[in-house]
Amino acid sequence: MSAVSDTAPLRLGIAGLGTVGIGVVKIVQRHADLLAARAGRPVEITAITARDRTKNRDADLSSYAWEDDAVTLAKRDDIDVFVELMGGHEGPAKDATEAALKAGKDVVTANKALLAHHGQALAELAESLGRTIRYEAAVAGGIPVIKTLTEGLAGNGIRRVMGVMNGTCNYILTRMEDAGLPYDTVFEEARALGYLEADPNLDVGGIDAGHKLAILAAIAFGTQVAFDDVTLEGIGRISIDDIRRAGDMGYKIKLLGVAQMTGRGLEQRMTPCLVPATSPLGQLTGGTNMTVLEGDSVGQIVLRGAGAGEGPTASAVMGDVMDLARGLRLPVFGQPADKLEAPTPAVTAIPAPYYLRLQLSDKPGALAKVATVLGEAGVSISRMRQYGHADTSAPVLIVTHKTTRDAVDAAIDALPATRVVEGEPIAIRIEEV
Repeated sequence: MSAVSDTAPLRLGIAGLGTVGIGVVKIVQRHADLLAARAGRPVEITAITARDRTKNRDADLSSYAWEDDAVTLAKRDDIDVFVELMGGHEGPAKDATEAALKAGKDVVTANKALLAHHGQALAELAESLGRTIRYEAAVAGGIPVIKTLTEGLAGNGIRRVMGVMNGTCNYILTRMEDAGLPYDTVFEEARALGYLEADPNLDVGGIDAGHKLAILAAIAFGTQVAFDDVTLEGIGRISIDDIRRAGDMGYKIKLLGVAQMTGRGLEQRMTPCLVPATSPLGQLTGGTNMTVLEGDSVGQIVLRGAGAGEGPTASAVMGDVMDLARGLRLPVFGQPADKLEAPTPAVTAIPAPYYLRLQLSDKPGALAKVATVLGEAGVSISRMRQYGHADTSAPVLIVTHKTTRDAVDAAIDALPATRVVEGEPIAIRIEEV
């Protein structure tokens, strides 16, 4: 931490006046005295920009200079910190961030996509110029997971990072369970409530959460951000039957991010998983986020809180602003960017149990044929449950012993030849937490 020798105001230029941007304006206006007392200097907004100057934003913006262009704002002499809240990993957000760094400004951003796609290059640029980029708000909203990894757990070797990192997906899955509604119905409900991005696949396809996981993995394991190596699978194939049957077996289904360094390389997955219903992740409901960090000294730490929204995300932005006001300067990803190397992606995941759901024909020896196929693929059955017959078939649930996804896929590929399995089997990894 460098000493703060100047008590002059820290001057902010804010690009983007949507939900989060206006939340930041409100905090600065409402808590001016508190911020100054905690930082040892005033924190002020000097200039702002957004796409539409005439929009009613329910905040008094009259005392701030207005710029029509984010790059121009980023270069202003009367700002010290460029606060980028526009979103998008190309175009104005990227151009203005680069311009701010080159103009000698620090950057605070909530833009997970920008960092997932360009984090390494931006970090190298910032550090070469003696600047930094802070981005607590980019991952898990109001949960201080970036600060926890870079500061609180700096003395730990991180073993695993896990979490539910998209509140919309968690809302959909818990709403399906609580109301007994199918995915498509709850999806449309979430759209009507404004929970989904303009491109819904960013949420339900796991992309938004995958961006966050890639950022956390880079910090946790000291590598370059490698979003392209994240295995992504959304929640669109999860049925209400899967949720109910998993519950019968003592599990909940979550869109779960997992990153861990293994002998095979860096494993990064954002996929539907089963977790024990009694675990903290299993008990997480609604739009709440949760991150689970495992260190070699501290053990397991669970962080839970609001993952989005005006207040929580603006709170995270202001946490970064306050650190800069106090003079705290750290490498962007916790270690000097020019020392970080691209990780070797794990080709296969660490073995784990799997949940299998099959629709089994009512034929003599059907279960024996399935067991034979699983055994030949190297998949061992831990427990199994069969439900009552519906016409000529019945659902069968299988929980396997630890195995690989390749072995499970090989078994699924071989099942049609048995002529006793109807429809497409469902396989979901069970994560031990």
